[in-house]
Amino acid sequence: MNRDDYRLSKAELHQFREQGYLGPFDLYSGKYIAEKYKELRGELFNREFAVYDLPHTSLLAGYDRHLDIDFFSRHILKREIVGRLGSMLGPDILCWRSELFPKYPGDEGTDWHQADTFAHASGAPQIVWPNDSGFGGAITVWTAITDATEENGCLRFIPGTHEEMVYDESKDMQYSPEDVNKLEKDGVRRGFFGYDYRNLQKDPNFVPDESEAVSITLKAGQFVIFWSTLMHSSFPNSTTRKTRLGFTARYVPTSVKVYPETDTIEEYGSVLSLEKYGVVLASGQDIYKQNRIVTTNRRGQKFVQDPA
Repeated sequence: MNRDDYRLSKAELHQFREQGYLGPFDLYSGKYIAEKYKELRGELFNREFAVYDLPHTSLLAGYDRHLDIDFFSRHILKREIVGRLGSMLGPDILCWRSELFPKYPGDEGTDWHQADTFAHASGAPQIVWPNDSGFGGAITVWTAITDATEENGCLRFIPGTHEEMVYDESKDMQYSPEDVNKLEKDGVRRGFFGYDYRNLQKDPNFVPDESEAVSITLKAGQFVIFWSTLMHSSFPNSTTRKTRLGFTARYVPTSVKVYPETDTIEEYGSVLSLEKYGVVLASGQDIYKQNRIVTTNRRGQKFVQDPA
């Protein structure tokens, strides 16, 4: 099958525009991803080829591993993913970031949040759409490397909340690592990796309507697609032995500027050099030439688009 076989139907596009998310979709078999996970655990600790000079214990250690781990380099270009994204973003698409999200037994949940320019941690926009686009944010593809259940911390969405930002990402949000796993809101342990997302609320009295929330349970090897501006969160991991691991890849059209006018990322108490960073052309062509594109990962594997 080629990418066109995965283009969304009119009904699917309507659902995505109304709700802000779509899925889950099958990608890998449970047996395959379980075996691959065993290999990946060792690779994740090896930062010899990673684009950022960080210890594996850093909160940012999971950033952009598609730029050095072959499995993730292939994953971001899978036709099952990119074919569907073409219906949403058009034919010319960049993958500009990936992140690994482990949630270990006992870890807190992630608080409700939205991401438009992704300036929430540093105050500086990381992606900028053209002024006349009328859009913002990125498409996030969240893939379950392990099963994601309500008990071990699956995602939660509030459908239809992607059209309006209730947070101001330019506001100051102080990084407080001492608060990790300690913030409690409405009787639930949930923070934002050392930040308190409530500090960005435009209305300090705003409370997300959790009665409208849906749980996004995924089997290992499945993925879900959503706008980053959709209100989303995750449950705490209330288990004693089951780690939840998700891998997100974030996509925008080639018309979007990525990390404009900066050569560093400043988040979560770290400053990262973008010297080895580049976006990946996931589909089509780049006629704008405003972002540095890398054509191979740090180990030398080429980023090859799946056939159209």
